[in-house]
Order: sequence, then C-alpha cells, then structure tokens
Amino acid sequence: MQYSIFDFLKLLGSLGLFLFGMKLMSESLQKVAGDKLRNILSAMTSNRFKGILTGVVITAIIQSSSATTVMLVSFVNAGLITFGESIGVIMGSNIGTTVTSWLISTLGFKMNISMMVLPLVGLSLPLLFSKNPNRNNWGSVIIGFAIIFIGLDFLNHSTPDINNNPGILEFLTNFSGYGFGSIVLFVIIGTILTMILQSSSAVMALTLVICFNGWVSYEMAAAMVLGQNIGTTITANLAALVANTSAKRTAMAHLFFNLIGVAIVLPFLKPILHAIAAAGVNYGLASPIPIEGQTAQQTAAAIPIALAVFHTVFNIGNTLILIWFVKPLENIITKIVRQKDEEEEFKLQYISTGLLSTIDLSILQARKEMMVFTGRVEKMFKHTHDILTTNSSKKINSLMEKFKKNETISDQFEVEITAYLAEVSKQDLSTGSAEIINRMLQITTQIESIADACYAVSKNVCRKLEGKIKFKDSMEQELIEFYEIIEKQFEMMIKHIKNPELTTDLYATKAMMKEIRNYYNDLQQGHFKNLKKGVYKTKTGVIYADIYTELLRIGDLSNHVVRLLSAQEGVKHD
Repeated sequence: MQYSIFDFLKLLGSLGLFLFGMKLMSESLQKVAGDKLRNILSAMTSNRFKGILTGVVITAIIQSSSATTVMLVSFVNAGLITFGESIGVIMGSNIGTTVTSWLISTLGFKMNISMMVLPLVGLSLPLLFSKNPNRNNWGSVIIGFAIIFIGLDFLNHSTPDINNNPGILEFLTNFSGYGFGSIVLFVIIGTILTMILQSSSAVMALTLVICFNGWVSYEMAAAMVLGQNIGTTITANLAALVANTSAKRTAMAHLFFNLIGVAIVLPFLKPILHAIAAAGVNYGLASPIPIEGQTAQQTAAAIPIALAVFHTVFNIGNTLILIWFVKPLENIITKIVRQKDEEEEFKLQYISTGLLSTIDLSILQARKEMMVFTGRVEKMFKHTHDILTTNSSKKINSLMEKFKKNETISDQFEVEITAYLAEVSKQDLSTGSAEIINRMLQITTQIESIADACYAVSKNVCRKLEGKIKFKDSMEQELIEFYEIIEKQFEMMIKHIKNPELTTDLYATKAMMKEIRNYYNDLQQGHFKNLKKGVYKTKTGVIYADIYTELLRIGDLSNHVVRLLSAQEGVKHD
C-alpha cells in the first residue's frame, strides 16, 4: 500500500472542505435562526431525557454519530441551543450509532448518506438564487450541510486504504499475550484506526475481518470497539476548530463521555464479555468464546453478533450511568475549555425560567436581564472607541468580528426580553406596573438601537479601510473628542440602568445633550466648508459624516433612555 504526498494533500483538502461546510452551515443557521427554529430545538433538548431521545432518533436515521455531533456543534455555534442542552443529544447519538453496528453485523450493509449529497445541492440551487433573503439563507444551510458530507466522504476516501489491505494488520497477533496491557493497547489501536479512517463503521468492519482471520481474539476485538468510541469523537472536535467556545465544549463533551465510559468498562471487560457469551448460548446461539463441542468456524461466525451486543450494552450502560452526572460533567468541561475574554456568546441568565409568582418579581427578573444586555452593549461602545483610535487593519478586522457577534447577540437579547415583557403584560396589571413594563419595552429597543449604531460606526471604519481612505489628523481628533463627549451621556445611562433607585439630574442631562448637539453642529458646518474648499474628496467626507452622525445617534438614544428612566422613577405600583 503506497501513500504519496499527493494523497496527503487530498486529505488536507478534504478536511478543508469539511471545515468550510461546517462554517457555512453554522453562519447560515445564525441568519435563519428565527424563534420557531430555536424553540423547536430547545423543546427537543429541554431536558436530558428528551435530548437523548433526539440523539438516538437522528443518529439512527442518518447512521452516523459523527454527523450528528457535527450538526450539534453547528447548532451550538449558531446559538440555537446551549452547551448544556447538547450533552443529552451526544449521549443519545452514541446509542443511535449502535444501529449501524447491527446492520453491518447482521445484514452486512450501511446506508450511504453521501448518496443524498447531490440531491441536496440540487434542492438548494433555487433557494440560493432566490431574491428572498430568508430562502437564500436556507439554501446556504442546505448546501453547507451537503458540503459537510462531501468533506466526510472525501476524508474517508483520502485516508490510507487499510480496508482493502487488512493484511497489514496481521502483525496485531503479536500483541495479544500481555494480559490487561494488551486490552489497553487494543483500545489505543481502535482509537488510532478510527481517527485515521474517520469512520467507526469502517473500523468495525475491519475488526470483524481480523477476528474472522483469527488474528485477534474476541476480547481484543471488544477492546478495539471501545477504542472506536473514542476515535469517532475526533470528527466533532475537528468541526469545532472553526467554532466558538460553547461548540468546542460540546465536542469535548463527546470525547469525555466516551473516555469516562471506557474507563468504567475496562476493569470489568472480561466478565461483561463472558456474560454476553453466556446469554447467547442460553438463547441457543453460538459462543464467540471457544467452548467444547463448537467448531472454530462457529466461534468466528458468532463474533459479529457478540460485538454488536457489546457495542450496544456499552453505549446504553454508559448513558444510564452518566445521565445522572450531566451537571458535574458540564462544570468540568467548562473549566477545562475556558472562554476567551473577548469571545461572546448569547446566554440568558434571569428570564429563561418563565414568569415568576408575582408581577413585581417578574419585572425585577426582566430588569436584571436588561442589565446583562446593557453590559453587552457597553462593551460594544468601548470597542467603538478602539476602532476609531487604530489604523491597524489587523486590529480593525479583529474588532469587526466582535461587532458582528455582539450585534447578533444584542438582537437576540432584544427579542427575548421583549417577548418576556409581552408575556408579563398579559397578566392582570396595575396601572403603575403597566406603565413600568411599557417604559422597559421602550428602553430595551433604545439599547438595541445603540448596539446598531455602534455596529454602523464599525462598518464605516471598515469602508474607510477597504477604500484605502485616510482621514486628516484633525478629522480623527474631532471624532475622538466627539466620542468622549457622548461617553459622558452614555455613562450616565449605564449608571441609571444599573441603579434604578438613583435620582436623575435632568439639568445635567440637558446640559450634556446641549454640548453634544453644539459639537455636532460645529462638525457638520466644518464638514460642509471643507467639502466646498475641496480639502478632502467626497467619498472621504461621506464616511466621515456617517461616523459622526452615528455617534450623535448614540448620544440621542442614551439621553432618551435616561429620560425614560427618570419618568419611571415617578411611577408607583397601584
């Protein structure tokens, strides 16, 4: 068997295609992730038992736990489900993958999901060329899904062709006589083979071949099956390379779940295998372990069924044990895969548990969530200063990624907080409570609009970079000074949101807004004069004006929020 540099490059290309499909599917899901899709997935994973059932069904249908976990990583990366919700699905996918083992061991075949790739691409074409943005995004989701499977299929065919050359594994006969050490070694061999071939099913077929040829015993083959369960997690971890922290945690959870299961089973492997063999004999089946009166051919023929039973027992047993330890597992992985300081993810902290017993408590819950939301927008506002004060294209592009992520998250916060307050407003409210909720709804909209304005500033800075436009030093200084004036108003808004009991100094607010307006008018007049004199080109002037107009918008919105909060101070519950 020869494996050239060209074959290695094909392997890298296959991996690149797979990762591109994962990225495209995840980003497209973010664009189409309406409330219905998020609610459906949340309902399917609302508790660990529903999550397990979901994982079993999906994996049994597509016959690939790797594909299930890759999709799961995409969903978590898109913010459709949380890391905690994904753990149950992972457990279920391990049970669902045993269906494949049974098909191979009893019928000798496995459904080839790659056959569906071209029909999927055909289905996506009319959607991709649709003028409707939502349909267009759904087309990208479908084609991303198809590319993932094309990549997986190419990965399978780009790996060393061990399947058609099983003879190279005959050397494994030499490692069977070291007791428990041999078992551990064959677990490692099963892991490595699965990582290389990118298919636990292919390794299962190989295991059956080498068993049939008598190169390894039933016990060593079972150890290889345990290794396959570890090796199959590599696909999800590869997909997580281009994903966020939560998605990386999901992939890591798959690895941890299988590693823990293998560690639990290994000390009891022999008794479990003998129990499976004895149960088979009781039902009139041949034993995979040589017994008196049974031919070697009968023993070899019994191994595939016995391994399928073992695979099923391992995954179901592992799930039944670890289902009670989901929270500790989640905490351990969260500590191991730490979130980067600058990486952002959408997470409700206070209103995800539904309405509380009283209106006052529900309003308090929404107010706390609004503080979390405001903290997110506060980061965006600070990043606005950073992007205005740098000329480094690398830093601008890095900040732009943060703006995109935060803007999407701010949209999600607005939707969730607004929906929650709408539910509260359906209750029997006093006049005072109704007025407070009305003002909170307005404040939520204003805060999200501030996020939009910050994002708009960043996009204009990117336009400036892409157009290779340079501002004069005086222009950059004016924008920074304008930002600093607006910052006073913004900080006052933050202070009042974080401390609703604080009395608002409306005179100070009015003076700040007057200062903002005066500076804006000076900027605008100076800008028009410079355009007439030809101090800078029209394109430069347009971007400059767009930036200071968005900054003014942040000041106006901050002022509006402060006034809404001051009006709320006078509202009492009836």
